[in-house]
Amino acid sequence: MVAGVCLPEGSDRRVLDRLHDSAKVRTRHTALPLDAYAGLQDFGAVNDAFIEGAVSLGAETVGAALDTAGLSPRDVDLLMFTSVTGIAAPSVDARLVGPLGLRPDIKRVPVFGLGCVAGAAGIARLHDYLLGRPDDVAVLLSVELCSLTFQRSDASQANLVATALFGDGAAAVVACGGRRSAGAHGPAVVDTRSHLYPDSEHVLGWDITGSGFRVVLDASVCDVVRKNLAAEVDDFLIGHGLRREDITAWVCHPGGPKVLEAVEDALELPVGALDVTWRSLAAVGNLSSASVLHVLRDTLAERRPPAGTAGLLLAMGPGFCSELVLLRW
Repeated sequence: MVAGVCLPEGSDRRVLDRLHDSAKVRTRHTALPLDAYAGLQDFGAVNDAFIEGAVSLGAETVGAALDTAGLSPRDVDLLMFTSVTGIAAPSVDARLVGPLGLRPDIKRVPVFGLGCVAGAAGIARLHDYLLGRPDDVAVLLSVELCSLTFQRSDASQANLVATALFGDGAAAVVACGGRRSAGAHGPAVVDTRSHLYPDSEHVLGWDITGSGFRVVLDASVCDVVRKNLAAEVDDFLIGHGLRREDITAWVCHPGGPKVLEAVEDALELPVGALDVTWRSLAAVGNLSSASVLHVLRDTLAERRPPAGTAGLLLAMGPGFCSELVLLRW
C-alpha cells in the first residue's frame, strides 16, 4: 500500500524498504482495507474516513473500558477525546454521546495538537480535574488513524519514516476521583509535570497542506531528548524523595527505535527497562497518543510492579514537550 500510494510513479523503493526494515515494526493495523487507500483522492475524503473510523472505534473502545471498570456510560462525568490525525466539528466526543448512552450533561474536552504526548497529558489532565471533583468518573479516549495522514506521491524522508513507524489504533482510560476509587484496578496518579523545551517548535508536528497533514519530523528529536530529559525526570522525582533507581516500571511512549535509544541513554536505564515499550512498537507500531496507554496496559498485564512502588509514565510530542506522570502501583 505504502509504495503504491506514497511513492511517485517510477520511484526507486530501496530507501522505503530500508526505512521499513530499520523501524523494528513487525505488524500494524490500518483503519481501512489496504486497497481502499488508493481511492482517497483528497483531504476531504481522507477526513471523512477519519470521522467514520474514529466514531466506530471510539465507541467500541470506551464501551470495553467501562465494562472492564465495572461502570456504565451513565456513570461518566467527563469525556476527553484526543487525536492528531483528523478533525471534526461536532467533535468525535460529541458524536459518541448518543451511541454510547452517555448523559447529555456530560462534560466534553476535545483535544487536538498534542500528538504523541497526548496519552500522558490526557491522564495528567484527568488527574487535575478529579482533584477538584473527587466523586466523578472521567474517561480519556485516544483514536489515532495515522495511516490516513500518509502523503501521496511524497518521497520525502519524513513521510517515508512516518509510513514505516506509525499504525492505527485506539485506547481508553477510565479514571475515578479519590472518593470513587475504592476497588480500582489500576495505579494511582501521584503527580504530573509538563515541560516545553525552548526553540524546538520545528522538531515535530504537522504542516497543514491542501493534501492534509504533512508530517514534520526533524532529525534533532533525539538530540533534544538526550540534552533535556534526564534533568527534567530527576528534578521531578527529587521533589517526591525519589531517584531513578526507585522506579519499578518505566511506561514510555514508543516514539521509534532512535528515540527509544535516546531515552535509554539519557536516563541510563538498566537493560530491559523498556522491554514492554519495544514489544509494543514491534506489535502495533507507533500509535501516536494511544501508544503510551497500550504500554501502560501491557505493563499491568505482563509485569505488574509490586504494590506501593513508584512508576513513571512519560511521553514526548510537538512543542517540543514532555509529559511525566508519577504513578503508585
